[in-house]
Amino acid sequence: MINKVLVANRGEIAIRIMRACRELGITSVSVYSEADKDALFAKYADESIYIGRAPAIESYLNINKIIEAAEECGADAIHPGYGFLAENPNFAFACDKASIKFIGPSSKLLELMGNKIAARQEMGKAGVPVVPGTQEKVSGYEHAREIAEKIGYPIICKPAGGGGGIGMVIVKNDEELLDALESSQAIASSTFGLSDIYMEKYLENPRHIEIQIMADTHGNVVHLGERECSIQRRHQKLIEESPSPVITPELRSRMGETAIKAGRWVNYEGAGTIEFLYSNGNFYFLEANTRVQVEHPVTEMVYGIDIVKEQISIAAGNPLSFKQEDVKARGWAIECRINAEDPLNRFVPSPGKLRGYRSPGGIGVRIDSSVYTRYTIPPIYDPMISKLIVWGRDRNEAIHRMRRALYEYIILGLKTNIPFHKAVMENDRFISGELTTHFVENETSLLEDMERIIERDKPMEERLSQIFDERKRIAAIAAAVVAGHLPGKSPPQSE
Repeated sequence: MINKVLVANRGEIAIRIMRACRELGITSVSVYSEADKDALFAKYADESIYIGRAPAIESYLNINKIIEAAEECGADAIHPGYGFLAENPNFAFACDKASIKFIGPSSKLLELMGNKIAARQEMGKAGVPVVPGTQEKVSGYEHAREIAEKIGYPIICKPAGGGGGIGMVIVKNDEELLDALESSQAIASSTFGLSDIYMEKYLENPRHIEIQIMADTHGNVVHLGERECSIQRRHQKLIEESPSPVITPELRSRMGETAIKAGRWVNYEGAGTIEFLYSNGNFYFLEANTRVQVEHPVTEMVYGIDIVKEQISIAAGNPLSFKQEDVKARGWAIECRINAEDPLNRFVPSPGKLRGYRSPGGIGVRIDSSVYTRYTIPPIYDPMISKLIVWGRDRNEAIHRMRRALYEYIILGLKTNIPFHKAVMENDRFISGELTTHFVENETSLLEDMERIIERDKPMEERLSQIFDERKRIAAIAAAVVAGHLPGKSPPQSE
C-alpha cells in the first residue's frame, strides 16, 4: 500500500506522475528549486517542498535533500520520473536505506544496466542479439585498432556510463581513431564520472525501434509493442510514434518476445524500455532504459494502459493488472516534443517568457505540459515546453491530426521548434515512412521548408499576437477599474 508519493522531478513529467497519483487517491508531494518556485508542477501537488537553488546539483540531483524532504513529509515512496536521478543506483539505494520505496528497479539492476558494457554482456548471455563490437572496455589505442580491424569501419565510440548520445563519436578510419577515443573518454569522464568507453559497428542507416515492457514482482513480464524513434537530432529524439511503419506483426512478436526475455533475465521490475537498432531486416540490442520514457504517451494512446499508474501499483507489490493476451493495439499515435529552441539556428535553446500560450484541443489530442501564459522557461534546465500527442485510426489520420494540432498551437514570446514539426509532417519521406536515425541531417530541404512555413503562418501569428496584446490591455483596464485607479480619478476614499 502506497499512501504518499514524492515526485523527484520537475516540469511535465512531474505533473504526469501527480495526475496518476490523484486518480489513485494517493497524496503527491513536489520538490522544487528556486528557479521553479512559480512553476505549475509545484502548485499542482498536494504538498510542496523547497529543496535548493537552481543548479540541479543543489536541488534535483541532491540525493540527501530529496531523502530529507521525503522523510519530512512522511512520503512512503519516491517516483523519479526520467532524467536527473531516475537511473541513479545510489539514489535507489538511499531510498532503500531510508525505508522509502523507489518506484523503479533495484539499485543493483540500475547499476548493472546503467553500465553499457555490462548491459551488453548480460544481453549476450540472455541470447539477445547485440550490435557487433566490444564486450569489454577499450584499453587503449592499439586495442581500439584491433577491434576496428575485426568489425570494420565505420565504428562508434560510446561512454560506458552514458546515454542520450552524449560522448558518442563516429569513426570512419584509423586516422580519426585516436582523436575519437580521447574525445569520447574526456566527455565520458566529465559528464558521467566514468571514462570507460566501448566500441560498436556503426550501422549507417538504421531505424531506432524500442519495446515497452512492464514487469511485476510476481514473475509477470509483458510487452506493449514498439515505438519508432528514428527522428532524432544529435541522438536526441524529437518525434516518436507507435506502432512503427516498418514493423510487421511477425517482427513485432519476435522483438516483443526478445524484450521480455531480456526483462526476465535481469529480474526486471516496473516500466522499462529495451531499445534496438533495426537495419536490413535485423534488430540489435542498443540499450535498456530503466525508467518511464519521455515518449511513453504514444504507447498509452495506442494500448489504453496507464503506464505510470501501473508503475505505482507494481511498486506497491501488486501483480500486473493485465496479461499479454489482453494487450491489444488500436490505431496510431504520434508525439512531437515542443521545445523552446530556434530550429533555424541549429536548434539553439531559446528560453524566456511566454507572452501568450494556447494549446490545441479536439478529438484525439493530448498535451503533457507544465507551462502557462507569462511563465518563464528557465535557461538552466531542458527547454521542453510540452509533449504534443495525437491519436488517429491509422497513420495517415494521425499525421493529418498532428498537422491540425500544430496549426492550433499558439506560443508567443519566444522561438520554438513548432516550424520543424510542421515541416516534418509535410515531408514526403516521413509521410511514406522512410525513416532512419539520420533523417534530419539527410533531409536538406527541411531548413527551406521551415522558412517557408514560418513565412506562410506569419500573418496568423501576428493577428493572434495583436489579440493577446489587446486582451492584456483590457485586463489591465479592468484591474484599474476594480482598484479605482483609472486615469483622472482619485482612489475611493474610505468611510
